[in-house]
Amino acid sequence: MRKRMLCTTALAAASLAALVSAPSVMAGPAVTIGAVSAVEPLAPAATLPGSARAERILYGSTTANDQPTTASAAVYFPPGDAPAGGWPVIAWAHGTIGLGDDCAYSIAGPAARERDWAYLGTWLKQGYAIVAADYAGLGTPGDHPYLNGTVEAHNVVDAVKAATGHYSALSNKWVVVGQSQGGGAAVFTARYATEFGGPGLDYRGAVGTGVPAYIEDILLPLGPGVPPIKLPAHTTGYVLYILNGLRTTYPELNIESYLNDSGRYWLEHANSSCLESLGEELTANNVVVGDLFARPLAQIPDLQGMLARVMGLPESGYDKPLFLGQGLLDTDVATPATLAFAAKLQADGQPVTLHTYPTNHDGTVNASLPDSVPFVRNLFG
Repeated sequence: MRKRMLCTTALAAASLAALVSAPSVMAGPAVTIGAVSAVEPLAPAATLPGSARAERILYGSTTANDQPTTASAAVYFPPGDAPAGGWPVIAWAHGTIGLGDDCAYSIAGPAARERDWAYLGTWLKQGYAIVAADYAGLGTPGDHPYLNGTVEAHNVVDAVKAATGHYSALSNKWVVVGQSQGGGAAVFTARYATEFGGPGLDYRGAVGTGVPAYIEDILLPLGPGVPPIKLPAHTTGYVLYILNGLRTTYPELNIESYLNDSGRYWLEHANSSCLESLGEELTANNVVVGDLFARPLAQIPDLQGMLARVMGLPESGYDKPLFLGQGLLDTDVATPATLAFAAKLQADGQPVTLHTYPTNHDGTVNASLPDSVPFVRNLFG
């Protein structure tokens, strides 16, 4: 009897110690990575025209530093009966829309509505279901680690895993397609899809347009007075989003300490703003990036290496075909850098195909379809 009482007392003490020493485990409900936790109706603004069924799913994924989180995605089904084996899946990785929860794709729909609905509608008409991940921290708790490629890849893969596990009408065969921020996310996903997806998914390949290659190099000179001129509003917005992404991924850097009062204001404001409205405010206030800094970012130890680890596009390890589409008049990303990235992959024997178009960042999305549609069709062949 005494032995049983001692064991019971020890067990209670151990349980209490576990509760005290591991508060993070008890901080919220358990998250099952790659599984749907809830299904919600989509708002009309986020519902793709022509879809026979459209829903918003919440699912388990990871965010910065491999922390579990709940993410969200929109799922669109084409009309008609699913083919044998289910609808093949297009995972849509969207471009920059902002950092505020109300900007999330599955809540507000695309910022470039006419462009994206035309683009996604084309894939829908080809007989693909679409799973459009929001990325961690967009429309769900927590901050979004903007341009953290590994996080975005996890979010995209986990969305596909969750959707195909939940909806019997979906096939496990899938490709990823993305533009701008999503073009980079598509490239990261292409590198890690097989590893992250595991044996339950049948990843076939990727399409990325307007891919922001070597963008980490552009950030190296930022500091007081650099750049000294007013940039296009979207470009300034991107810089503020990147700084927010860095502090989400690396809070120990104390990014705020590199900014002055004005810089800290715009950093915080950007963290809850959508891109279009932020751009209008930056223009109205004549914001110059170089005027936001108190000291140069280059004072961060190993700045280039740190940036490359977060947002540097992988240059090897692709196991399925990768399509890159780039507008030659694109000024939202550095076109020469994207072409250099494609050349690097080709020189290293990676399975990449490059197409260029005589248009700008937005125009490339739909201009690429005559090439990308047959490319994707062959992946499922």
